[in-house]
Amino acid sequence: MPIWPLAATLAVQTLATMALYSLPTVAPEVARDLHVNGTLVGSFVATAYGVGVLSALVAPGMVRRYGGVRATQGVLLAAAGMLALAAFGSGVTGLALAAVVLGIGYGAAAPASTHLLVPQTPKPVFNLVMSLRQIGVPLGGVLAALILPPLVLAIGWRAALLAELGPVLLLIVLMEFPRKRWDSDREPTRRVFGRTLLQPFALLRDSRFRRLSAAAFIYAGLALCLVAFMTVQLTTVVGLNLVEAGQILAAYQISGSISRPIWGWIADRFLTPAQTLAVHGIGMAVATFVTGLYGPGWPVWAVMANALLAGCTAGGYTGIAYAEYAALGGVRRTEATGLGTAIMFAGGMAVPPIFGVAVTALGGYRGSYMIGAMCALASGLLLALPRRR
Repeated sequence: MPIWPLAATLAVQTLATMALYSLPTVAPEVARDLHVNGTLVGSFVATAYGVGVLSALVAPGMVRRYGGVRATQGVLLAAAGMLALAAFGSGVTGLALAAVVLGIGYGAAAPASTHLLVPQTPKPVFNLVMSLRQIGVPLGGVLAALILPPLVLAIGWRAALLAELGPVLLLIVLMEFPRKRWDSDREPTRRVFGRTLLQPFALLRDSRFRRLSAAAFIYAGLALCLVAFMTVQLTTVVGLNLVEAGQILAAYQISGSISRPIWGWIADRFLTPAQTLAVHGIGMAVATFVTGLYGPGWPVWAVMANALLAGCTAGGYTGIAYAEYAALGGVRRTEATGLGTAIMFAGGMAVPPIFGVAVTALGGYRGSYMIGAMCALASGLLLALPRRR
């Protein structure tokens, strides 16, 4: 088990994700202070993901030329820049610029981490290690939710954002110590821009990458739909109060976090990564189908049980997906992971707005969730088919 590379990349992912979720967490105070609509925070996240698609495509060239450690330091520097710009900026323009700066670095987190971990990870624990690293995503969200609200009440939202700078800057410095050893495979003459940006897409000539990418797009988009619409659906359709809805959303996030290393262990010991991802798709389809059946009077225990299933599948697949991209990529693992990041970010950007439009057009959540369930089932079955190049 590569303890130190795993700890370092997990810390980078956690702090970068915490920065991403910081503004959504303090959105009410930001809206009150800047006199803007609090729903604009959704545009902040979408902007960061949109720019992240581009940075994921640039990342392989950056990682090859400057090294995985330097690239992760760039991710942290972008997070620090976002926090500073959001804290010192004014109005919507400042927040938009902060989102762009964060996105410039955020898309490189997975490709850089994978580049560092793969050479130092034994094959028997590869999927487990990649899944452990991905715990940084929900962990960053949990830390933002737990730490920032009390800080906002004590020192205000701007100072609370600036308080995050300390750990981020400290990690940038600490990552410098192993850089010479971990970045020994740098290619100083490697081109970063130009046709290099299209290299990840060349991998789609392989049918295995096309199947994986189609599934990853659907999984990422549907996972965000389940999170984004859960509270509203539970309070307006099922009739739960806000506290109960929040507890169910928390259960979803926690089950996703706990299940990630378990899925990694299963993919290392019992199933192939593709088979494991197929199970995710089938489980996600069941959970999404049941979610579409929610109505007034549904018992809390039934909703909770379904949220746990959704969390274990829709919230637990990313580590295996990144491991499969890296494994299929071989020596081009960094480009493969960049492709995977771009595909998943694009799914997260595109699917929730389409889902929202469908809810309005179909007059409720049921039809939209049924379509989502069918897409998840088709993706899972696609991955279960025999693999051919």
